[in-house]
Amino acid sequence: MRSSRPALTLGAFFALALTLTACTANPESATTDEGGLTIYAGRNEALIGPLIEQFTEDTGIEVDVRYASSPELNALLLEEGERTPADVFFSQDAGALGSIANAGLTSPIPSEFADLIPAGFTSDDDSWIGVTGRARVIAYDGDDLTSETVPDTIDALTDPEWKGRVAFAPGNASFQSFITALRVLVGEEAAAAWVDAIAANDPILTDNNLATLDLVNEGQADIGLINHYYWFERAAEEGEENMRAQLEFLPGDPGGIVNVSGAAILKGAEGDPDALAFVEYLVSEKAQRYFVEDTFEYPLLPGIAAPEDLPALDSLVNPELDLADLESLEQTQQLLADAGLL
Repeated sequence: MRSSRPALTLGAFFALALTLTACTANPESATTDEGGLTIYAGRNEALIGPLIEQFTEDTGIEVDVRYASSPELNALLLEEGERTPADVFFSQDAGALGSIANAGLTSPIPSEFADLIPAGFTSDDDSWIGVTGRARVIAYDGDDLTSETVPDTIDALTDPEWKGRVAFAPGNASFQSFITALRVLVGEEAAAAWVDAIAANDPILTDNNLATLDLVNEGQADIGLINHYYWFERAAEEGEENMRAQLEFLPGDPGGIVNVSGAAILKGAEGDPDALAFVEYLVSEKAQRYFVEDTFEYPLLPGIAAPEDLPALDSLVNPELDLADLESLEQTQQLLADAGLL
């Protein structure tokens, strides 16, 4: 956990940002350079595309975005190394960010930005910055199950009772970070035993969290392991009263960890005003409200209220887990592959 440092007020932050360079990183007044900005985005285009478009409208900075899963982009960045054309990596989870930081591919986030996000929700060395919080949850078939009959721990999901009834997306970045957290919290042997046991329990494998939720919502799976905000997005489209799937939060359990989306400025873009402007924009009040109102995620900028009907973020955080410890993504992927899940 990174040491606590006094956070700047948002007003003081913007004042300091104006003095960083002659080309300011202030999102309302920054100007584009000749090359524009290239972002590798491990987040769904439907979720963040509108925000990136708004960033361009507000700043004049043209953006080229490459969308793929965070694990895929993590592997690509490791392959490209310092030759990557990307300026910023916007990841779905902390694990992929930690992996590229561990490989020496990031540049420091200026403290004027980094100090805005509370310790525990961002890197401990300013190699990347947390942007939003997302809780892992169990989605369950509300027609056949109740909150009293749904497991409140992921250990129970390996019981024969749940054979063939649990859906998840093993290639998803958040699922892989959950497995990494499991390795950190319970040890390598116990985590490997859980992975082997869930693989042997005939799980329903999907391509992503939304597909997992849809199976539960259609009564084709009893349990789904997802991030919380997918349910709220679907409920906003269909109406909460029409949602067959319901949510069970797992405070304190490895299956209910709070992960973050986050951004890193890559090594070749150190000091680049456009990259700095984008990172500043992500943690500005405007963008944080977008994530609350449009994607139903937890804001990380203090003073911004979380979406209604969500448990308090602090009530879900596992104090024994440091998000900086989720960097061993490759080992997790190998563990899943060895169990036949990848």
